[in-house]
Amino acid sequence: MVLAKVVGTVVSTHKEQSLDGAKFLLLQQVDLEGKNSGGFIVAVDAVDAGVGEYVLYATGSSARQTKRTDKKPCDTVVMAIVDQWEVRGTTKYNKNEQT
Repeated sequence: MVLAKVVGTVVSTHKEQSLDGAKFLLLQQVDLEGKNSGGFIVAVDAVDAGVGEYVLYATGSSARQTKRTDKKPCDTVVMAIVDQWEVRGTTKYNKNEQT
């Protein structure tokens, strides 16, 4: 699993038929401080995440193990919305404390 922030959406009107109805999110990988730390990746959304939220995503064969992505041609899936993370006893992010 990788920590990322949803920075946008991707719309595709022509796609593999098994992906009809799938929502695609544009993700930016972040470090433990919540700062950008990697490139961008497009993922199928399995949890109804939204722009601005921090999420966990999986890649490879793990991406096809959710109900929404089972047996579908996807390599990356958002499978969790992050409520909070802490590092060495210090809370780095808490969704309920954001404005």
